[in-house]
Amino acid sequence: MKCPFCKAENTKVVDSRETEDGRSTRRRRECLECLKRFTTYEKPELFTMRVVKRNGERVEFQAEKIMRGMIFACRKRPVSTEVIEKAVCEIEQELVSLGKKEIPSLTIGKHVMRKLREMDEVAYIRFASVYKRFECKDEFIEELESMN
Repeated sequence: MKCPFCKAENTKVVDSRETEDGRSTRRRRECLECLKRFTTYEKPELFTMRVVKRNGERVEFQAEKIMRGMIFACRKRPVSTEVIEKAVCEIEQELVSLGKKEIPSLTIGKHVMRKLREMDEVAYIRFASVYKRFECKDEFIEELESMN
C-alpha cells in the first residue's frame, strides 16, 4: 500500500485488529520512507452498491465520502473520530440492509443527517445547510426551529 503522505510503496503493518462491530479489520501502518503512520480499513466486498446522484449520474458507493462529510461537519466540535467511524459503519450497514443495488444520494444524506443530529446539533446544522441547499437565512432559521 502506498503512503498517503509521501506516496512511497514501502509500508509495513504495525498493528492489526478487528473493528468493534466485527465487520472489518483496522490496520495501523508505517511508511518505511518518511516514517509517518496511517490507518487503513479492510472489509469484504459484499456487492457493489451504486449511488444515484441528484443529476442522475451513477457512481460507486464509497463510505469514505460519508466519512469526509461527517468529519467536515464535526470540525472543531467535541466529536471523536472513533464516534464518526462508528456512525459511518452503522450508516453503511443500514444502507446495505436495504438490499438495493442503487441508492439515491438523498437517502444517504437523510441517514447521515439522522446520525449527526444524534451526535451533535451544530454538526447536524452544518451538514443540513449543504445537503438541503439553504439559499437564505430564513431556510436556516426554519431548520433551527424544527429542531425544538
